[in-house]
Order: sequence, then C-alpha cells, then structure tokens
Amino acid sequence: MSNKSDKPDWAPKDAGNEFATRVIHGVSGGHDGMRGPVGTEAQANKAIPRRRRLSVDDYVGGVLAGDRNALGQAITLVESNAQAHMEMAQEVLRRVIPHSGRSIRIGITGVPGAGKSTFIEALGLYLCERGHRVAVLAVDPSSKVTGGSILGDKTRMELLSRDLRAFIRPSPSSGTLGGVTRKSRETILVCEAAGFDVILVETVGVGQSETTVRSMVDFFLLVMIAGAGDELQGIKKGIMELADALLVNKADGDNKPRAKAAKLEYNRALHYLAPATDGWQTRAYSCSSLTGEGIPEIWSIVEAFREKTVESGVLEKRRRAQTLDWVYSMVEEHLRASFFQHAGVERIRAEIEHDVTWGRMPPTVAVQHLIAEFEGNTGS
Repeated sequence: MSNKSDKPDWAPKDAGNEFATRVIHGVSGGHDGMRGPVGTEAQANKAIPRRRRLSVDDYVGGVLAGDRNALGQAITLVESNAQAHMEMAQEVLRRVIPHSGRSIRIGITGVPGAGKSTFIEALGLYLCERGHRVAVLAVDPSSKVTGGSILGDKTRMELLSRDLRAFIRPSPSSGTLGGVTRKSRETILVCEAAGFDVILVETVGVGQSETTVRSMVDFFLLVMIAGAGDELQGIKKGIMELADALLVNKADGDNKPRAKAAKLEYNRALHYLAPATDGWQTRAYSCSSLTGEGIPEIWSIVEAFREKTVESGVLEKRRRAQTLDWVYSMVEEHLRASFFQHAGVERIRAEIEHDVTWGRMPPTVAVQHLIAEFEGNTGS
C-alpha cells in the first residue's frame, strides 16, 4: 500500500475537507478588534487597532471614484438601521444622486431551481467582456425564526465575483415583501453613482409580492424551466403579467426540445395578456446558462427595450412613478412602525389580542379601538 496521497497535484491541501467554500485559517492574536489568546505577551503589549471612521466626504469620494471597498462600506451604511448611520446615509445619498440614473435596471425572478444565479453569472460575464460594469444585488431570504441569511450568492457566482468589472452584493431580505431589502432602492443609486451601468436585481423567488421588484427596475425578466408541471400554473399567471420577457432556461442537452416547446407555449399564452410596459410586446425566449447559447439574444432584447422606451418617454415616466411609489412606501413603513411603537397601543394591545383570539371581540372593533388609541393619544 502506497503512502502517497491519492489527491492530484493541483488539488489544494485541504481538498476533501471543505464544503462549497474553503476555510482559511486566521492569523494568531486576533483581528478586527477581536482578542487573541488571553494572557499572551502580544495581547498585553500591543494595542488593538481600530478601523478609522469614514466621513461623508470619504464615502462620497470613494463611491464616485469607483472604489469597491468604499462602495461596499457605503451600502453597509445605507442598510444600517442605526439612527446616526441613517442620517449620514441620507447625506451621502443626497450627494451621489446627481451621479446616478445612467444604468439599465433589470429585475430577475423565477421559480426555485430555474437557475437564476447561473443565468446572472453567464449574463454578467458576457456583459463584462463587452465593456460593461455590472452590479448584482442578490437578495437572500431571511429566516423568520432566527432572522439570519445564508448570503451564498458569491459562492454560486464564483467566476463573476472574481471579475473586477463586476460587483456582487448579497443582502438579506429581512422579511420585506417581494424578497427585496428595504434599502434596495438606495443601493441601486449608490451602485450607479459608482459607475455601474447594468444593475441586476435577483429576488428570492416568485410570489404575489414580486410587484415590489417591478416598482424599482426598468426591465423585469421571469426565468422559467420546461416540464415544471401544472402545479406552477397559478404562480405563472400572476407574475407573467408583470414580466417584460420570459426566459426558459436550461435549454441544453436532452432538455433542449422541451425548452423550445415550452417557449412556444408561453408565447401563445402571452397573446392573451396585456403587456407589462406600454408599447412593448412581452415574448418568451430560451437559453442555456451553461453553454451560453441565447445569452446574447437576451441582452439584445434588453437593449431594444431600453431604446424603444427611452424614445417613447415610457422609461422616464416609469422612473418618475417609481420615485413617488418609493416615497409613499416609506411613509407607510414609518406609520406602521409608529403605530406599533406607540405607548398607548402597546398598553392595550395584549388585552385586545386576547379578546379577539378568544372570540370576545370582533376584529373590526379591535381595529377601531387600536386606531382610536393611536390617534387620540399620539403624545403619550
């Protein structure tokens, strides 16, 4: 029996011991303010360095210069719920907004297993080779139990994440409807100010709340798969009315004939639906994210869409409407937070919930009591 390892020469030393990602051991003594082994001489004699706090000028200057580290920190600032961070973030946004708005914003959704991430990587690599700068805002679902997210999109898009012309930002959905983070609109603006001319927003999946995605992008793409079965028809019907294009993915190998047949079926169905965008006919296409076949065609469709909607004024009208929708969605969010944090509402809420759940009070009466408490005691 040979003592020589069975691993090939090119395999990393840890090959076979990792899962989807490799584990890189940290340096001794701690990092980023974390303490090293207690009682060590290095810990006793060496002060722990602290990261310098960035000013508004630092954030703005870094973003406009296209600095990837500054961009990442600016997005973190925008996503923060700390009051001090929110105030600084709004000042950063105020100063970078004049430099935004020059990209094409594409929302990408689809049924689970349709290969959205694989498609985005294939499209992103194609666009980078054509001289574009691509920002991918990939939203991961947050757990309703722990509140945590896996945030694995950089693992799924390994090749694209290595390309310096691309920027991938996985963000937790934080329970927001449509699988889009509450700060996604601000993140789009920051990425545009940093010079990214194609923004791809990947959502967690298909559902009735995907209208949230529609309200922040120019072009909405629905990724489908062939042979999914009739159980998805109800989902398809609602979401198809929002899409500017349908894409049957995985059109390769033995699945290619089924994908082409599905494309024809969807095109027949689309004739009976009103278009999602005025002056634009929604159609179905097919592609293979593995071979790259059909990727250039999809991009040519997006370019044709942009040219036509810019010329007709539809794109400008849509973005103006989206900005107003943004304002009122934040108003609704603020009012909801104010309601549930109101002292009077908190005081009577438990008793009212008890009466409603035990059938002692009709829900409509409960609503009236809660709102009357909120409106009558706003100063409490």
